[in-house]
Amino acid sequence: MYGCDIDAVREIIPYRRATRLPGAPSFVQGLINLRGTIVTVLDLGTRIEPAHPVVRDGSIILATHGTRVVGIAVDEVMDVQAISEEHVENHGGARDALIRGLGHLEDGVVVLIDIHTLVTQVLL
Repeated sequence: MYGCDIDAVREIIPYRRATRLPGAPSFVQGLINLRGTIVTVLDLGTRIEPAHPVVRDGSIILATHGTRVVGIAVDEVMDVQAISEEHVENHGGARDALIRGLGHLEDGVVVLIDIHTLVTQVLL
């Protein structure tokens, strides 16, 4: 289970098929037209684990990054919960600084993803 900072999230929409970009990395699903705005859609599962099957349904989390909106395809959006900083275990090493840390909840552990790092890696 993964989580992210809600401040980066603009909205969550049902999954829709993206138009593939030739030469793009496997975790870039492609582009969608969202109310007249072209949005790049990334597959979070494939970015974290390349062997993960490509998301074909589920949801797209629309995240703002500066003035841009980027979509992040996920299998499922389960819940929105607050995690206080005292329940966050910072990640010592960094795999491309994508993983921010571990959030401890009553019913388990959530891997916290840094959405801005994810988007920056793709846009560069």
